[in-house]
Amino acid sequence: MVASKSDTYVSPEDYLPAEKVNPIEHEYRHGKIYTKAGKSKPHVIIMGNVSVLLKNHLRGSGCIPYMADMKVWEETSNFFGSGE
Repeated sequence: MVASKSDTYVSPEDYLPAEKVNPIEHEYRHGKIYTKAGKSKPHVIIMGNVSVLLKNHLRGSGCIPYMADMKVWEETSNFFGSGE
């Protein structure tokens, strides 16, 4: 859920170092930074359940699922996000 956005262009190289030290979580899309809203109790419960199911399904495959707090760069859409 997007709470607010910045209208100033920011390069991916500038976004990542700043995001690492910022206590507020953001997403990056096409040079703009969007503040993410906080998570609700139902959201956290659902994410935990899905994470356990996915981890069990992928066991032994060499893949590692991450539940949260991992930034992913999706090049075709010029997007950094945590996937939540």
